[in-house]
Amino acid sequence: MAEEEKNGNNKECFGILEKVFPVGERGMREVPPGCTECIKRVDCMKAALASDQGIRFTEEMIERKESAGMIGWLERWSRKKELSRLKCRDRKGE
Repeated sequence: MAEEEKNGNNKECFGILEKVFPVGERGMREVPPGCTECIKRVDCMKAALASDQGIRFTEEMIERKESAGMIGWLERWSRKKELSRLKCRDRKGE
C-alpha cells in the first residue's frame, strides 16, 4: 500500500459505500483489506453510512431485522423515522 493511502490522502474512495464497504463474494458487505490500514477509515465509514446510499443500506438492515423477528414494530418505526429526518436534513443542506 502506498504511503499516501495509509495517511488517508487518497480521497477518491472516501465515503463511497460501494468502495469502502462493498458486497463480498458471499453476498455480505465486507471492509476491503486496504481500508483497514487507512487512518481515515472510521471517518470514511461514517461518511459512507451517512450518505444517501448508506441510509438506504441502513433501512434495508432494519427491514431484515424485522423480518427475522429481531426488532418490534415500535423500534422499527423509530429507526425509520430517524433515517427519514436525516434524509430531509441532508436535502435542506444541499
